Amino acid sequence: MEQNIIAVIWDFDKTLISEYMQTPIFEDYGIDSSEFWNETNQLKEYYKKQGIKVNPDTIYLNHFITCTKQGIFKGLNNEKLLSYGKKLKYYNGIPDIFEAINKNIHTNENFNHFNIAVEHYIVSTGMAQIIRGSSIIGYFKDIWGCEFIEDVKASELLCDEQDAERNESQKNVCNNTGPEKEICQIGYTIDNTTKTRALFEINKGTNIKELQIDVNSRVNEKFRRIPFENMIYIADGPSDIPAFSVIKQYGGKTFAVYPSNNKEQFKQVEELRSNGRIDMYAEADYSEGTTTYMWLIEQTEKIAQNIYDKKMREISNSTSSVPKHLT
Repeated sequence: MEQNIIAVIWDFDKTLISEYMQTPIFEDYGIDSSEFWNETNQLKEYYKKQGIKVNPDTIYLNHFITCTKQGIFKGLNNEKLLSYGKKLKYYNGIPDIFEAINKNIHTNENFNHFNIAVEHYIVSTGMAQIIRGSSIIGYFKDIWGCEFIEDVKASELLCDEQDAERNESQKNVCNNTGPEKEICQIGYTIDNTTKTRALFEINKGTNIKELQIDVNSRVNEKFRRIPFENMIYIADGPSDIPAFSVIKQYGGKTFAVYPSNNKEQFKQVEELRSNGRIDMYAEADYSEGTTTYMWLIEQTEKIAQNIYDKKMREISNSTSSVPKHLT
């Protein structure tokens, strides 16, 4: 494996955008977002009283389905989620920072000699369909996010061959009989802990179909597509500690951002730095000349230089010396 790829891995909410990606949904349906999130935050305790454990990172997906079935988000489906991606507002410097990082590596003749390149990824607990609909999706090699199902495969158990009407009723699991289908079930979730699985998928190349590698397969370090030391992970805070820890443990770089003039968020990322969770932090401004911009440019260049130096050593070590005349 060439191992000549640099992976720049981004969180989404509060990292690339200043709010939650679901904000356009609430605006479209006239819902107070704070009320929705307050209800969501109460669900863990509500279900705990029933003796049921829920995942606090992804229970919001269940609440979206509940609200859709209640008619609060009537007609909410994957097509609409895709359209909401166009309404997202990004921090300053997005998407220019992606192009700047790529260009800085691509225009270096030494790096080109070994086809060293940058790939950007998104690993988010948010909704994958909204991310796919965003104006920046073209910059990313792959994304991880949560998925909804609207067209459910019904079971044919207990179907009566003589009662076609009953059979058809059974198959309409989600009651999607109107002109617009609606989200009905959860298809895939990623939480703050399982983000680490996505990192290993990037590491091993599981997301590359041609390689046909299972994330649980044992893969020798030298055959992994992108070593962790070639990765940079950028996120906004304590919820990303599991991902920060994995990247740091295996030699990658970690960076946290916080909103300008937000004292509480600043304290959070400073604590992450003092505890050794991250290498660096700065304001969530990716404009040219900012600390964030310069750090990302510098670190991707350092990784590229390390790859180049390693390749040159390999060539040197594999080349025999020229015999000399004995004197």
